[in-house]
Amino acid sequence: MAEQFDVIVIGAGPAGYHAAIRAAQLGMKTACIDAALGKDGKPALGGTCLRVGCIPSKALLDSSRQFYNLQHLFGEHGISVKDAKIDIGAMVGRKDKIVKQFTGGIAMLFKANKVTPYYGYGQLQPGNIVKVKQHDGSEVELKGTNVILAAGSDSIELPFAKFDGDAIVDNVGALDFTEVPKRLGVIGAGVIGLELGSVWKRLGAEVTILEALPDFLAAADAEVAKTAAREFKKQGLDIRLGAKVSKTEIKSKGKSKTVEVTYTDAEGEKTLTVDKLLVSVGRRAASKGLLADGTGVKLNERGVIEVDEHCHTGVDGVWAIGDCVRGPMLAHKGFEEGIAVAELIAGLPGHVNYDTIPWVIYTEPEIAWVGQTEQQLKAEGVPYKTGSFPFAALGRAVAMAEPAGFVKVIAHAETDRVLGLHLVGVGVSELVHEGVLTMEFKGSADDLARICHAHPTLSESIHDAAMAVDKRAIHKTN
Repeated sequence: MAEQFDVIVIGAGPAGYHAAIRAAQLGMKTACIDAALGKDGKPALGGTCLRVGCIPSKALLDSSRQFYNLQHLFGEHGISVKDAKIDIGAMVGRKDKIVKQFTGGIAMLFKANKVTPYYGYGQLQPGNIVKVKQHDGSEVELKGTNVILAAGSDSIELPFAKFDGDAIVDNVGALDFTEVPKRLGVIGAGVIGLELGSVWKRLGAEVTILEALPDFLAAADAEVAKTAAREFKKQGLDIRLGAKVSKTEIKSKGKSKTVEVTYTDAEGEKTLTVDKLLVSVGRRAASKGLLADGTGVKLNERGVIEVDEHCHTGVDGVWAIGDCVRGPMLAHKGFEEGIAVAELIAGLPGHVNYDTIPWVIYTEPEIAWVGQTEQQLKAEGVPYKTGSFPFAALGRAVAMAEPAGFVKVIAHAETDRVLGLHLVGVGVSELVHEGVLTMEFKGSADDLARICHAHPTLSESIHDAAMAVDKRAIHKTN
């Protein structure tokens, strides 16, 4: 007979583990099912984010940034180092240690909150039954008053660039290169392509990024994208726009392999030869095999689970959250949905404001934004005004030898309510939350301008940009 739970969560990624822990905190008997294994072959909770996404990529970004700054920035501070070297094995080992620490941390949180973990593949059956095929081959059946689907997402594989785990890789493979590739090709100039391209460029690779779209970072503010592109070019990242890849061919010579990439741009067909090729053209909902026939849960044509504004599937007691539903595939969006659904199940008010979800790209300089861009407001006919402030005029940024970038505040032209905050520069992944907070409390640009910011700090850039909205900035000509 199936064991009964109040809540069963399928998936222990950012959305799933938050839902499971919050449900357990609220007094519900909770189980969480996850199939992922770590490098050591043991269960590893935390989903893509903790195992092969957010956390390991930031570890490598930080390691590579230290090495790059040692060679290119420390001289400005009067620090000189001869023959700097990096041990790739040690760098990757540090990343693996961090991943193990955090995946193990979730297991400890499950134990502390009395969440029952099951390790294997969960499939929803009709009647809120969940079949779990465990790693030892055995099967168990669970029954949930509520089932939360949090299956996450997988890398999209191109039919003409199949992953072989060696020469052609996704983000997982690009986190585990054993040496710096001489030439790295990247298909897709999105978050993953830019971040991992930056890692290996800083370590000495010749990096070429092929982007099919004609515009660079079209989702970001146009001025932010332009500034970021200029800085990336200075760093030697070769970003080719309007480059549509049609074919790849792996060629072997002895023990070594190369990849010949065929693409077309405005000038016609071209080829690019690289030693490693990273395919980062987006992710798709990992809903394959998640649902048995007859559950009543609906998928759209892209395999995304259909839900309402409260993440309910329309089937009694069945919810879905995170990357496998609509909305941005961001870990923190999944966090909030997981908590909101657990609270809704408990009869509490649960809510996610999708208009104030921040976006961050952890390149150098960092890129971050919340709210609407100028191009979106123009398209919608919304009257707006802007104020911006450059890091080159910011005492703290210049003292840090990090003068690239700027901050832009967008406010409604009539009400002064903040509609967006757009940033490119050092530390903006932290600064963006001033915009999130202001927008959540329906604050104005004048509110931001009248809040005292410590001097000298990077956050002063937001204060001065807010003052510039009404052309009263002190440290720049308006």
